[in-house]
Amino acid sequence: MRRLLFSIPLLFVSFISSGQQQPDAAQIKQKLKKLNVLGSVLYVAAHPDDENTRVISFMANDKLMETAYLAMTRGDGGQNLIGPEIRDLLGLIRTQELLAARRIDGGQQFFTRAIDFGFSKSADEAFKIWNKDEILSDVVKVFRQYQPDVIITRFPPDARAGHGHHTGSAMLALEAFDIAAQSNVYPDQVKEFGTWQVKRLYTNTGRWWNNSINENTPGIVALNVGTYNPLLGKSITEIAALSSSQHKSQGWGRPGQRGNDHEFFEYAKGEKANKDLFEGINTTWARVKGGSKVQTVVTKAIQSFDDEHPEASVPILFQIRKEILNLENGVWKSRKLKEVEQLIQDCLGLHLEVKASEYWISPGEEIQINVEAINRSKVVVDLLQLKSQDLSMDSTFLLQMKDNVSNVLKSKKNLLASKSYSDPYWLQKSHEPGIFNVTDKSLIGKSQNDPAVMMEFKIKVGEESMVVIKPVIYKWTDPVKGELWRPVEIVPPLSVDLAENVLIFNDDQPRHVIVRMKSASANAMKGELKLQLPTDWSSEPATIPFELKSRGEEMTFDFNIHPAKTEITSVLRAVAEVNGKKYDRAIKTLAYDHIPTQTFLPPAEAKLARINLKKEGNLVGYIAGAGDEIPKALRTIGYEVWEMKAEEITQDNLKRVDAVVLGIRALNVHERIRYFMPALMEYVRLGGTLVVQYNTDGRLQTSNFAPFPITLSRDRVTDENAGVRILKPDHPLLSLPNKISARDFEGWVQERGLYFPNKWDPNYEALLSMNDNGEPAKDGGLLIAKYGEGHYVYTGLSFFRQLPEGVSGAYKLFTNIISLGKAKKPKS
Repeated sequence: MRRLLFSIPLLFVSFISSGQQQPDAAQIKQKLKKLNVLGSVLYVAAHPDDENTRVISFMANDKLMETAYLAMTRGDGGQNLIGPEIRDLLGLIRTQELLAARRIDGGQQFFTRAIDFGFSKSADEAFKIWNKDEILSDVVKVFRQYQPDVIITRFPPDARAGHGHHTGSAMLALEAFDIAAQSNVYPDQVKEFGTWQVKRLYTNTGRWWNNSINENTPGIVALNVGTYNPLLGKSITEIAALSSSQHKSQGWGRPGQRGNDHEFFEYAKGEKANKDLFEGINTTWARVKGGSKVQTVVTKAIQSFDDEHPEASVPILFQIRKEILNLENGVWKSRKLKEVEQLIQDCLGLHLEVKASEYWISPGEEIQINVEAINRSKVVVDLLQLKSQDLSMDSTFLLQMKDNVSNVLKSKKNLLASKSYSDPYWLQKSHEPGIFNVTDKSLIGKSQNDPAVMMEFKIKVGEESMVVIKPVIYKWTDPVKGELWRPVEIVPPLSVDLAENVLIFNDDQPRHVIVRMKSASANAMKGELKLQLPTDWSSEPATIPFELKSRGEEMTFDFNIHPAKTEITSVLRAVAEVNGKKYDRAIKTLAYDHIPTQTFLPPAEAKLARINLKKEGNLVGYIAGAGDEIPKALRTIGYEVWEMKAEEITQDNLKRVDAVVLGIRALNVHERIRYFMPALMEYVRLGGTLVVQYNTDGRLQTSNFAPFPITLSRDRVTDENAGVRILKPDHPLLSLPNKISARDFEGWVQERGLYFPNKWDPNYEALLSMNDNGEPAKDGGLLIAKYGEGHYVYTGLSFFRQLPEGVSGAYKLFTNIISLGKAKKPKS
């Protein structure tokens, strides 16, 4: 063997490093025990936070089963309690929250292509919007690929589930139970995965539809999920609480629980069980042809494990690996081979890490990589090869990794020019309201993209060798949070981004538009920037030349946009051209402490609306709730917005503003709102306008949020195209300064509104009426009351969704609300 074959020499440096976190001896023992269990369970529901983490934690950590959660959607249609992101970006956050939860409770995560398009009142509606056959094929694929012994659904397949997506998830699971075993259905899947027959399907009974169930109920399987795991130092329910609490965008924090506690399961399909969901299922190595020998060796490894010298288990682990490699190919061979190879690394205290000099790399770019390899055991380990197809790297050598000596290998390599960008795979193409457009069918079911750049380490222990694959990452040190990391991602060499994602033109006057450009390449980028506009619109200048000379360099460019005179809703796009190649994507990130930083590459475009919009007033006070983009939307139509802190909400300050808007769910999440609500009521009495947007009817921080009694409910109108009846067309709110008509409710997205009041004092006037098909009229979407000299408005209309989408009618209506009391009737 040759000592070194690097095309660019690497520098070997030895130093002591703390390295990445390794499992402790108790966790290794837990993994060893799991190596001897061959059973699998798949939990099925609709959304992030629908999964019962108590059951997932119990199956993964007590029963030691292979455990996974299949969510129909990524939670795109919900509300966001931690920021302004909604729709696709909220789905990106909730995807990562689910993965954070699974890292705690020990499960895996799958998805279908279904989009959470908002609350659905029936499975029929969900199936129509999702395209049922497509989503059913996704569910069947996961069943065939994962091969679960047991399926558990969170919901029943009927109206008791309380949501069309919930009901639909159970119906799809029941149908897929049969189809997965039929070779003539979705035959392309069968070629790759074969068919699979699940043993049984049970429903994890919810207390909200059966509050009398207990462990003595006939036909019920009851499992005590409150067991304590001494190796992990936690009860299963404590683990479950930590897992659930990762759903931070939904306010799903849960307290840890201790003591015996039961979950209940009702029979739905397949073979019935009496006391345990795995009755009659062989969960030993005997289920695999030739596997009985493995069982014996694994049992010996468990019995002989020395928690102070885990490296002593390495020889027997390699023996187990050898026996597994001799088995016929199958899902259990793949799973257990992965488990035993990870155990070998754990017992060696092996730290293998590849760091890049940049976290964003463009195809073809050169990067500096630092490889750290350290063996923290007395076992002799040789590093034989570093290989990365992504970096065109294949270097063989012999490096003896001495106990606790860190070896750093440095090199410069070029990323393959053919590598694709790291945009989340389900967001790479535009999509319909109900289903993501995924052209690469192999990706369907996956929770996220594979790491963008990977490195293979070939190691040798004694006569045995194996390959360990690691992602290339970027690391840095935050002065407060310490060492942090993020995945290396592949991005365009040039990003183009509009400063605003919605542009509202109130009249035919030109408007200033800013375009930002940034280089993600070490090479100079020289070209021209232009805007693509609707017919009869123009920009000044038409094009702008640019040159960015180095990585990270930024420039901003100013255009004046001249709109047409006629009203229109359209899209503006920014395009940069360099040597005949066009760049028209932004590079954006989502950064929250509880999830890895997410990079996504949206088109460099903004929604464009030319509206004959009149407004009154200038300064609007905004009091934040759960997070929305209302302030940004108001600024785009010319208002000055004062985002008021709690200490700034005083009667003197309120005298300065023309209207006050409470952000969505402010009454639910703003802990100090009870203390300044009296000042807001006095502001209204003295002539101000207060706009309260939707809140849920639970966990209100104060019940005194209105001048006259009002009762919130869970009433909503989910059809964004539902007819809207204008009850009082001549009311000032609907006629000044903009005349509101039925046409202004065209083009709304996802829903009309949610959590409407269903009872109110006679002092309120209901201005609009609407309902979903087959339901009674709901008139609580927009209520107004005169109080003293001012106006109080409560609205459940989903302005927080409509304004960021540039819905012109929503802008007109919201402007009228803010203009209350200031707009005057035009002279006849």
